[in-house]
This record gives sequence, structure tokens and C-alpha cells, in this order.
Amino acid sequence: MLPAVVATLVVYGWVRGVRVYDSLVEGAKQGFQVALRIIPYLVAILVLVGMFRASGGLGLLVSVVSPITSLIGMPAEALPMAILRPLTGSGAFGVAAEAMKTYGPDSLIGYMVSTFQGSTETTFYVLAVYFGAIGIKETRHTVPACLLADVAGITAAVFIVNLMFG
Repeated sequence: MLPAVVATLVVYGWVRGVRVYDSLVEGAKQGFQVALRIIPYLVAILVLVGMFRASGGLGLLVSVVSPITSLIGMPAEALPMAILRPLTGSGAFGVAAEAMKTYGPDSLIGYMVSTFQGSTETTFYVLAVYFGAIGIKETRHTVPACLLADVAGITAAVFIVNLMFG
């Protein structure tokens, strides 16, 4: 399907007299400039997440919050995934892979972290990329709305996984 869409766009541009290749090169130049503008934001997020994990802050947060999450049926082993997912995709993927290796992909924890991966977004990464690309510094209601969506995704995932596999 994708090659057909690309071919259709190229033919459409060619028929309309657009210099398709030149437009593609110009777009690539602009994309490179956007990438250069967002690199500092991405580095900051990755460093902060690494510091948070390495300092033991994540473990401390899990130990404090796990009595509350156990009330809704979320095992403490799945909590690091729920906490890291809004911050970093690669960190969350590492936590998910570790949970799969430790507990197995067909375990309740395996199902739960997999569902978290699919039902939430890397909120701060996405905001850093998109807002950094266009220079927005004041996020206003965006961060609370996105985090509320992440909480809704986690809560729904816990409910559905416990309903289906618990």
C-alpha cells in the first residue's frame, strides 16, 4: 500500500508540473534543520531518565507507590513500566524486555507491560520533539492532558489485563 501511495503522489506532482525530486531534497534539508533544533531537548530527557534510574529514584518511587497500585490490581513489577513509559520509549522498552525475560511473555506481568507499551505514549519525548521543533516553551494544558491520557491508558490496561488474564 505504501509504495502505491508514494507512486501516486509522485505522479500527481509530476502531472501538476512540480519538480518532485527538488521538493523532496528541500524537505529533507528542512527536516535536518528540525532535527538539529530538537537534539538538545532529546539529550536532556535521556540524561534525566538515566539519572533517575541510576540514582535509585525509580526504585524508591516504586516502593512508595506499590501499596496503592496493588489495590487496583497492578503488580509492583509492572510499575516501573508505567512510570517510565511517559518519559522514554527506549527506557520503557528495556523495562518491558527485562520483565519478559524475568517473568515470561505469557505471565500476567508480561501481558500487563506489553499492554502498557501499546496503550500509552512517550509523552515527554513527544512534547520535546514537537514543541522543540517549533519553539514552543509554554506547554500550558498540554502536559496535564497528556499525563491524564497516560493514566487512563494505564488504568484501562490494568483493568483489561486483569479481566482477560487475571
